[in-house]
Amino acid sequence: MDLDRAWDLHPQVSVRPEPFGALLYHFGTRRLSFLKDRRLLAVVQGLAHAPTARAACRAAGLGEDELPRYGRALAVLVRSSMVVGRTS
Repeated sequence: MDLDRAWDLHPQVSVRPEPFGALLYHFGTRRLSFLKDRRLLAVVQGLAHAPTARAACRAAGLGEDELPRYGRALAVLVRSSMVVGRTS
């Protein structure tokens, strides 16, 4: 997961905030992912407005020491096609 790259939610992914975090549903693959961390939800929601994933993490209030853990969580979302690289 390159935190210095621009990322977005896949256009076919719907986010449903929940008290524990959120549910992500991909209408194309019919996969469901659980975000069990409200700050990860803030990062995912911020991807569309941030120039990089690192900037989205910073905007969500994450410290430098937390970036590796959140980078791994975002990498899982990339592997499941919930998050994709921004092309434009």
